[in-house]
Amino acid sequence: MDAKLCLTSSANIGADTQTATQATPAVKPCCVCKEEKANRDQCMLFSNAKDPQKDCASIIDKYKSCMKGFGFDLP
Repeated sequence: MDAKLCLTSSANIGADTQTATQATPAVKPCCVCKEEKANRDQCMLFSNAKDPQKDCASIIDKYKSCMKGFGFDLP
């Protein structure tokens, strides 16, 4: 187990020397815009409108905009 820790540590040394512009943190879509996603889901699930997608369009747009800020382009 100690050998595994040493390999992991030595592999990360190069990553520490990158500049801030080169080191872009890789985030998962599930880990960003949580509040916007919750608001979108709440609106879509509990909307009494005939077309919930139209009724929640502004909330959906906020979510899409937030995700785009993290590099995720949603349809």
